[in-house]
Amino acid sequence: MRLLLVPTFILCLCSSASSQNNTITAGETLIYTASYNMSGLLNELAQVTMETSEVKTSKSTLLKLKCTATTYSKWDGFFKIRDLYESYVNPKTLKPYLHNRDISEGGYEKFMKYTFNHKANNVSSLMRKKRSDGTTWEEKKTVTISASTRDLVTTLYQIRNLDIHKASIGDSQNFKVLFDNKETVVRLKYLSKETINTALGKKECYKLAISVSNSDLLKGNNDNILWLTADDNKILVYAKFKIAVGNGELKIKSATGLKH
Repeated sequence: MRLLLVPTFILCLCSSASSQNNTITAGETLIYTASYNMSGLLNELAQVTMETSEVKTSKSTLLKLKCTATTYSKWDGFFKIRDLYESYVNPKTLKPYLHNRDISEGGYEKFMKYTFNHKANNVSSLMRKKRSDGTTWEEKKTVTISASTRDLVTTLYQIRNLDIHKASIGDSQNFKVLFDNKETVVRLKYLSKETINTALGKKECYKLAISVSNSDLLKGNNDNILWLTADDNKILVYAKFKIAVGNGELKIKSATGLKH
């Protein structure tokens, strides 16, 4: 049974394509604990780490956005997760050039690579999956996308550049995220401001509800909630979600290298 911890959290997040990056800088590290409801009790199963770094090429300097999920050792025998998501983006606009997804979840293995062509509004996709006999197979295709469509990791970071302070309670908007070679429509709704206790102390937060159109990934009405700090960093400090096989939470443990 795949718990889909990282896709769930990342698909919960979205942003406009036109926003400038005034929030994210290289050297930032956010660490979370991911919990899942088992037999009526929430158990901390995995650590989720989000990191940014600077990458220099022969032509430009890019920002690398990296997200990993790793089950704690005591849970590896039950359901071992070793997931990696990373994107290479323009540091000023967060427009992605390359996205890699390499997941290993309870014996299920899959690798995907997206190379973006924004002028042509398409993505060159490479998918590699492992068969039950240990061999692998590949599939290459070109996927047409909308001008505003982004990969999972890029959208996760771009939400922090939204001007949420200008929104009114009840405001919502649809966005597009590329996942498994399909454009997925995600709706983000602003619910309220709320002050909560976190590992970083008491934080005033923007409380947001998310939903995914035509998908069984997220369940319920306003059961999938995000809390972003109501400051210039707008980091995710808490999330709760409900999926087909249960529910869970994401809680921040530490945050270092923030721009503001």
